[in-house]
Amino acid sequence: MNLKIPPLAERTEDIPLLANHLLRQSADRHKPFVRAFSTDAMKRLMAAKWPGNVRQLVNVIEQCVALTSSPVISDALVEQALEGENTALPTFVEARNQFELNYLRKLLQITKGNVTHAARDGGAQPHRIL
Repeated sequence: MNLKIPPLAERTEDIPLLANHLLRQSADRHKPFVRAFSTDAMKRLMAAKWPGNVRQLVNVIEQCVALTSSPVISDALVEQALEGENTALPTFVEARNQFELNYLRKLLQITKGNVTHAARDGGAQPHRIL
C-alpha cells in the first residue's frame, strides 16, 4: 500500500492545527507560559512556502518558542524565524558550488597562485581551477 501525503505547501488548511500542536509540545518542554500565535503570526505561517515541509515548520516554531518572552507568538517573531530558515540552508547545488569555490581558493593560496600545482594537489584538470 502506498500512502501519498502532499507537501505542507499544498495543505495550508492543516497549518493551524499542526502549528498549534507543535507549539504546545515545544512550550511544554521549554516555556510552559507560551500559549498561542497571534492572528497575524498564524496568517504568516499559512502564507509561507515551506520548502522544508513539516520539518521546517517544527524548526520555525521551536525558534519562536525559544526567543519569545510573551505568551503569544508575534508576527514579527514568526517573520524573523522564517527569514532565518530561508537563509540558513542553501540548495545542494549552491552549497556544492560554494564548497568548490572555497576549496579552489585555498588550493591557489597554498600553491601561491600556481594553477598547475593547485590542479595537481586537488586532483583536478587545470582548466577546472580557472
